[in-house]
Amino acid sequence: MGRQALTHQYGPGRFAAAVALCLTLGLGACTDMGRFQVSGNEKPPPTIKPTRPSPETSATDREHQRILATYGGAYNDPKLQALITKAVDRLVAASDRPDFTYRVTILNSGAVNAFALPTGQLYVTRGLLALASDTSELSSVLSHEMAHVLAKHASIREEQAKRAALVTHVVSEMGGNDPNMQALALAKTKLTMANFSRAQEFEADAIGVALAAKANFDPYGAARFLSAMERNAALKTSHTADPRSQDFLSSHPATPERVENAETSARQYAASGSHERERSAYLSAIDNLVYGEDPSEGFVRGRRFLHPKLGFTFMAPEAYTLDNTAQAVVGVRDGGAQALRFDVVRVPQDLSLATYLNSGWMENVDKASVEESIIGGYPAATATASSDQWQFRIYALRIGGDVYRFIFAAKDKTAETERTFRETVNSFRRLTLAEIQAARPLRVRVVSVKPGDTVESMSRRMQGVDRPLERFRILNGLDQHASLRPNDRVKIVVD
Repeated sequence: MGRQALTHQYGPGRFAAAVALCLTLGLGACTDMGRFQVSGNEKPPPTIKPTRPSPETSATDREHQRILATYGGAYNDPKLQALITKAVDRLVAASDRPDFTYRVTILNSGAVNAFALPTGQLYVTRGLLALASDTSELSSVLSHEMAHVLAKHASIREEQAKRAALVTHVVSEMGGNDPNMQALALAKTKLTMANFSRAQEFEADAIGVALAAKANFDPYGAARFLSAMERNAALKTSHTADPRSQDFLSSHPATPERVENAETSARQYAASGSHERERSAYLSAIDNLVYGEDPSEGFVRGRRFLHPKLGFTFMAPEAYTLDNTAQAVVGVRDGGAQALRFDVVRVPQDLSLATYLNSGWMENVDKASVEESIIGGYPAATATASSDQWQFRIYALRIGGDVYRFIFAAKDKTAETERTFRETVNSFRRLTLAEIQAARPLRVRVVSVKPGDTVESMSRRMQGVDRPLERFRILNGLDQHASLRPNDRVKIVVD
């Protein structure tokens, strides 16, 4: 999360639509925006400017820059980039289009995702790289995305996305400020237009498995990685308020049928050639990989959100599930009966907070409810607002030229919810220098199993993650009955 421009409008109707969309599609629907770069002295990613850009080239470059901004920029790791490039070169050489050029970008995002542009630009997140256990699993993802390009699926989806944007715009205009109409339009657009068709997915699976096998990668890598993604998604959703997140599975559903088909395809090639998993080389390449959120853009630890770059922290109410999105921290509780949004904006110093709350960025504010106060030593103001389905409590805190906004929404606001809202705002404070210096990303470390080590004992070495035992098994492709052997190399997550 970074500073949000004042042009982003969130009145009760608009916020309700955003909350409704989050609850309809899952919190991940709000994370599709990726990481929002903090404004200030940071230099934006360089824009590629060809001498004589064609419309197609310019559009590709613009899309590339948008993707970088959405997913936290590129993740720079020469060793890992070299391994990926080598795998892509092998796949290209084995394909029916060895003349086609692909360019792979590692995205600085903890989401498990991969996708391709019609021009052959491939993207993989470091979250996906952390989940894969060997080069054959990574190659199954790369070959799958290459198959979408070769079969022109990406071009077809691009046209669908353009039509979807038009449909959403028209329906939203017709619906005016009706939050239900807006949320429905956006939800239907994402569900019906954003994903590849079932037939396209199966076609890409078949092409990808065949291509990986032809390049002498283990053809079972696809089935293993699809299973790993299913387990990872189940672990994430088993303790959150909503069952879906915006990752690779959102646009590439790993149904049991897909896993079964991937295994069937793999059996056709398993007996021919020398197929490699390349586990050792892969583990060496991902050793020390950043895991999860990048602290420079803020990160969640349980109910606490910390932002070392902006220098603050706060604690969400009990039972809230927090998600750090591009433009805000979003949280939900009780299956969506309560929600919160936290962000930061620039507000002129000569504009009082009470005036700001009544300035129109939030609709239907009860002007009689506006109160100014001091919270944590900072000037603050609060107010209430309402819509047909939601009751809102808004807080604004001023620190220098920034205003930090808490927007709480509840379908049934009570004295208890008001108390928890106040406690959350009162927990907002500046980080100490020591806390800022101590804020560092989690990392994947590859370690060797020693005699006497077990799955349980190794999982206890995991730091900064929830459900470490289950997460250790998933990261290392271990089922419930798997055991470790001395000298095995395994992944753990450490602070």
